[in-house]
Amino acid sequence: MELLTGSTTDQAPANPAATDDMLATQPVGYWCGLTQAAVTRHLRDGMARIDVTQPQYWVLNRVNGGPAAPSREDVVAQLTHLADGPHEIARVVDQLLHREWLRIDDGQCLHLTDAGEAARVRLRELATEVRAVVHQGISDEEYVAALKVLRRMVANVDGDGAPGNPF
Repeated sequence: MELLTGSTTDQAPANPAATDDMLATQPVGYWCGLTQAAVTRHLRDGMARIDVTQPQYWVLNRVNGGPAAPSREDVVAQLTHLADGPHEIARVVDQLLHREWLRIDDGQCLHLTDAGEAARVRLRELATEVRAVVHQGISDEEYVAALKVLRRMVANVDGDGAPGNPF
């Protein structure tokens, strides 16, 4: 592995108590993982209080979010990479059909029912509330800068790393 130009900072072990002057030595994977776990836990705790799961929210959004109504297979194919296992999204579709938040038309396409749309709207409100908590003390400019850095790191390891190439 070749050292990137201008990058001579040694990698230190992960340290949750690292001071600001030590942050440049901290492993990004550790901090991204910690952030992902904390934010996901906070969101899922909020959803649990209204008896909904994050995968159910994904499915409601996907069924609502396209130009054409998707089939069960479309939804499963598009969301399985986010799920905890290969069968989770299919189970979620069944749960939402059972709750009557989804319905299947004669062409085997999924649609939100009025109750499903009401749930999706409520979940969007909850996600917005969670976002506000997560973003306390962080300007939109700081948030964008952080995501640009993370996007560049992904491009550096997965993409061609060329400047301006998002991946």
